[in-house]
Amino acid sequence: MAKLNIYLIGFLSIFYGTNGYYFMTVPQCRFTSKDLKDAEFIASFVFNKDEMIRFNSTVGKYVGYTELGVKNAELWNKGPELAQELGNLEGYCKNNAANDYSNVLDKTVQPEVRLSSLAPSSGGHLARLMCSAYNFFPKPIRVTWQRDGKEVKSDVISTEELADGDWYYQIHSQLAYTPKSGEKISCMVEHSSLTKPMVYDWDPSLPESERNKIAIGASGLVLGAILALAGLIYYKKKSSGVL
Repeated sequence: MAKLNIYLIGFLSIFYGTNGYYFMTVPQCRFTSKDLKDAEFIASFVFNKDEMIRFNSTVGKYVGYTELGVKNAELWNKGPELAQELGNLEGYCKNNAANDYSNVLDKTVQPEVRLSSLAPSSGGHLARLMCSAYNFFPKPIRVTWQRDGKEVKSDVISTEELADGDWYYQIHSQLAYTPKSGEKISCMVEHSSLTKPMVYDWDPSLPESERNKIAIGASGLVLGAILALAGLIYYKKKSSGVL
């Protein structure tokens, strides 16, 4: 997991005409694991974009980077400021980390998966399937293809996880293959929001809307044949003088 930085920025500005002087403090909490064993608190003191002093809980004291910063760091390391900064690792960072995990880092949203058929490229004879996962969080996800339960690694093209701009992601994977009778093609999705990998089998049968169109067309064709046959019988009977 990438480092999570929590920034609380305070500004103190004094203006003289159009020019100004800016003093800024930037506290940061950094940690990469949920047990917070590597957590550290950093406080930077910046004047006009130059960092003068930095406190790092791992170092355990203030360090100056400018002439004035070195003098102030020596004074603060001997005063009550140091004890306050040392307490921020527990009181500020670790106390808030639980909220960060529960509200952001531990949040998961299951992907919405769609399996569809694509028209083959011009002159191509391979079938093409697209497996798309939408609206999932967090970002890491694994999408693979299977043929009769075995992973397919060739003729597969996949995108990276694409950000939707609203904290969610989407990904698309395409498989080109030659259809064989009786085989089963599946898309498998693995994500932290799922208790187990989800497998989506491709059903090559026509969707209901297409089946309805065919049924209606076939009914019309049968009805037309019946009417044509009835017309032919009527014509022959009339020609022979039976009617």
